[in-house]
Amino acid sequence: MLKGMTSQRLIALSLTGIVFLNFPLLALWDKDIHVLGWPLLPFGLFLIWGILIAALAWVMEKRKTS
Repeated sequence: MLKGMTSQRLIALSLTGIVFLNFPLLALWDKDIHVLGWPLLPFGLFLIWGILIAALAWVMEKRKTS
């Protein structure tokens, strides 16, 4: 079972994901702008989703340095 700082980081990462993928902040991305040919909303969703996956991988693969 995960203990200590890893659990706290996973909880914080989950809460961050909930906040960033919830309506009030997603409304900021709903503009008529295109980035690399994509509308801004799907581009922002994939960007946030990718960052969350990368952060999750970093937290889970981090080795103890003690």
